[in-house]
Amino acid sequence: MEKIKKLRVLVVGDAMLDHYVWGDADRVSPEAPVPVVNVDRDSYAAGGAANVALNGAALGAEVALCSWIGEDDPGERLSAVLSEQGVECEQAYLSPQKRTICKTRIMARNQQLCRVDRELPPEAYALNPESDFEALDARLATADAVIVSDYGKGFVDQSLVERILLKRSSPSVIVALDPKPRRRLNHKGVDLLTPNRSEALELARLDKEDHAFFPAELICAAIHELYGPRYLAITLGSEGMLLSEGGEMGETIPTAAREVFDVSGAGDTVIASLALALAAGASFRDAAVLANAAAGLVVGKVGTATADSEEILTYLGEA
Repeated sequence: MEKIKKLRVLVVGDAMLDHYVWGDADRVSPEAPVPVVNVDRDSYAAGGAANVALNGAALGAEVALCSWIGEDDPGERLSAVLSEQGVECEQAYLSPQKRTICKTRIMARNQQLCRVDRELPPEAYALNPESDFEALDARLATADAVIVSDYGKGFVDQSLVERILLKRSSPSVIVALDPKPRRRLNHKGVDLLTPNRSEALELARLDKEDHAFFPAELICAAIHELYGPRYLAITLGSEGMLLSEGGEMGETIPTAAREVFDVSGAGDTVIASLALALAAGASFRDAAVLANAAAGLVVGKVGTATADSEEILTYLGEA
């Protein structure tokens, strides 16, 4: 853990604000067959790449975020949440033309009734290589690890992935990516991929309908042949995490979750913990055990959450 605290980490991707509207619903509207929520309070949390950044900061690393943040109320709230936790936002791209991505969840008695999304089309969030890459390059020059968080909102595209691989300070700098296979990006050169079960099938170009079971060995072999990652960690929910290193299928680490209240952001926790542990010199298995414990902690909390190093060490000690 002490080595993690010496790392400089750059998180690149789709940052968003998670807005929760909390209340109670005990009657149905006379206008339509929908519940009426009496609002008690609002809360705000970092989502997407911003939550990845918070997870890295919770482990003690020096973290900077590279993403679009609009000059609007959600953008101000998101910047405040990040700054409070020590995440550097100087490399974020601020623009009055870019709406900060915001997901509003209406909650009644801890149950989500609906979600309202506010965002622009994906093409609006793509970086312009001629005018926007200079700030990215400056941060890449000093980063010990780079985490790419692709939520399919448009910030992450092929030119960005290629730029990161080209401009990282050394080939030894870990580049980790949480993929969105529907984007059809080429991930060759990326060191760590962290798909979930469904995403792994898509990355391997296997039809979900033809594979009701999970052909783990076939999937690992296909992903390594297509993209060649050094490390592949497939999250399997309640079944744990499947590891594959150098094209060989490894063990499946059982889930560390004791209680599950909310799986929101668990993937953010996994990629942040894995990437930082690997960058600090841990073996792939030890890094996965750490990430598994961190994810087990955050799913026991409501909403997107983080786990700090003290919580994780205590959790592992009790396991």
